Amino acid sequence: MELPEPTATASPFLDDVTGALEALTAVLRQEDDFRILLRHVCLQVRHAVPGVDEASITLVRGDEPHTASATAAVVSDLDGDQYRLGDGPCLEAVRSGKIVRTSVTDATERWPSFASGAREAGFGSFLAAPLVADDEYSGAINCYGRQDDGFEEIEAQLLELYTAAVEAVLRVYHRYVKARETVEHLQAALTSRAVIDQAKGMLMAIRQIDADDAFALLVEQSQRENVKLREVADKFVARVVSSGVV
Repeated sequence: MELPEPTATASPFLDDVTGALEALTAVLRQEDDFRILLRHVCLQVRHAVPGVDEASITLVRGDEPHTASATAAVVSDLDGDQYRLGDGPCLEAVRSGKIVRTSVTDATERWPSFASGAREAGFGSFLAAPLVADDEYSGAINCYGRQDDGFEEIEAQLLELYTAAVEAVLRVYHRYVKARETVEHLQAALTSRAVIDQAKGMLMAIRQIDADDAFALLVEQSQRENVKLREVADKFVARVVSSGVV
């Protein structure tokens, strides 16, 4: 998504967008729970964009959309109605990759079921921006307003600006998660290697054999018992230590 050019009218509201993003960045430094991060995105968009009373986030996995977070159950239900029907303004934003801005009155002809439900819930305006952080995270940020005349163009620009920055935050978050997983895998691999080396050393001392033969014995037992080599080594080391052989 390209950042919109700020206009003179937008200038008074840019501080709100900046403040919302600073708050979101602070959460990212303190939390590693994706659900909490998305919850704060929903809460902060109400500060970033005038006229937003409630907000939700649609995420798509495969072809299945779902509401990952929402500021109120009523908007989560309205999102769900769109998913069941397979159409609606939030899905239009996801599919088109463009901002969707409409009033309930204007939506009546195109999305009558959504318009009826939104009106009944007390909402008169809807605004959605596509959210594409990477291959894993895509969807839309959905904004609901109680005013009847829809959102203005300036508010659409502010949402687009905020969403573009959120995408960057999510990319940082995703890289952090991948890096953490890599570190955890490396730590597990190093721990496994250390235990296996310890078991090999004990076998070499007990059987008076070389390292290759000791490793071969561990592998044979692993295959015979159909368990991981690390587990065989763990059990062997524990048995030797408890018996006091070495």
